[in-house]
Amino acid sequence: MILAGDIGGTKTNLALYDWTAERAEPLRLESFHSGDYKSLEDILVEFLTPPGPPSRGDSLEMEEEGSKGQKAEERASEPEKLTAACFGIAGPVIDNRCQTTNLPWIVDGSLIAKQFEIPRVQLLNDLEVTAYGLMWLRSDELEVLNVGNPPKKRQALALIAAGTGLGEGILFWDGKSYRPMPSEGGHTDFAPSNDQEIDLLRYLRGQYLHVSYERILSGPGLHAIYEFLRDTKKNEPTWLAEKIRAGNPAAEIAQAGLQGQAEIARQALDLFASIYGAEAGNLALKALSLDGVYIGGGIAPKLITKLQDGTFMKAFTNKGRYKRLMSQMPVKVIMNQQTALLGAASVAAALSLTSAT
Repeated sequence: MILAGDIGGTKTNLALYDWTAERAEPLRLESFHSGDYKSLEDILVEFLTPPGPPSRGDSLEMEEEGSKGQKAEERASEPEKLTAACFGIAGPVIDNRCQTTNLPWIVDGSLIAKQFEIPRVQLLNDLEVTAYGLMWLRSDELEVLNVGNPPKKRQALALIAAGTGLGEGILFWDGKSYRPMPSEGGHTDFAPSNDQEIDLLRYLRGQYLHVSYERILSGPGLHAIYEFLRDTKKNEPTWLAEKIRAGNPAAEIAQAGLQGQAEIARQALDLFASIYGAEAGNLALKALSLDGVYIGGGIAPKLITKLQDGTFMKAFTNKGRYKRLMSQMPVKVIMNQQTALLGAASVAAALSLTSAT
C-alpha cells in the first residue's frame, strides 16, 4: 500500500493506492482544509488512524461525498502497512524538506518516515508531481486551446498552474522519457506589456514590496485585479460588492464575469486571462517547449470558457518575431483536478518497487 499527497495552500488531498505498474484509482481519498491544521503530521494522524467502532447512531448515517473526498464506508481496525509515500508540496523542496509558501508549515520527509514508519518518503514540488501525473493523463482529461505543430523529434514540455498560488515547471526529454524539473518561476517579477498592466503594477506596488506573477495569477490575484479596476474605474455594482464580502472573492468575481452579470468582473477576467497567456508564453520561450504547454491548477478548469475565447492565446503568441514559433506549440488545459495526486502516487509506486528490491 502506498500513500500519495497533494499539499496546497487551501486544501490537502491524501489518498491510499494499491499501485503496481499501471494507473490505479485511489482506494481511499480524503480532502482537508489545510488552514485548519498546524502541520501535515496532524492531517496524517487523522487520515491514517482508524476510527473506533461506529455507534448505533453513526451506523444509521452515510457520510456525504464532496469536499471530504471519496471515503470508504468502513476502515480496517488496524492501519494499513505503508511501503512508500510521496507528497507534492507548494514550495521549494531542498534535501527532502520544505517550508511551505502559503502555509506556516515545515514538512520534513525523514521525520514523517520515522513517525509513521514508512520506509520511503519523498517530498517534491507540487508542479513536479503534477508533471509526473501529466504522463498518466488520458486525452479526454485535456482541453485543447491550440493544436500546434510539434516537431517529430521530441523536445521539451512546459507546465504552468494557477490556484492558491502560481506554479511553473519544465519537462525535458532525456532520450527515453520526459523528466520533470521543479521551478519557482511563479515568484519572478511581473512584467507588464501595456499601459493598463503598467497601472496594475503601480497599484500592486503600493501593497507589496515585490510584485510577482503569483500576486496576479492566483485566486487572490484575480481579486487583486478586480480591486485595481474597482479603485481606478469606480464602477462596482453594490450587489457584487456584497457577495464578494460574504463569500469567496475569486469565485464570485469569476461567476459574475463568466455569466456577464457585471462589466467590471468581465474586465477582470479579460485581464487575468491575458496576463496568464503572456506568462505561459514567457515560460514556453524559456523552456523552448516545442512539444507543448500544459495549463494546470484549480483555476483553469473553472475558467475554461474564458480561456477558449482567444484572449489567452492572443497574449501567448504575442512575442514579436517569435509569434509564428509560439503558434506552433500545442497548448492544453488539464481538466483532471487530481493530476498532482496521480503524479505523487506514481512516484510512490516506483519508490515502493525500489525498496522491495
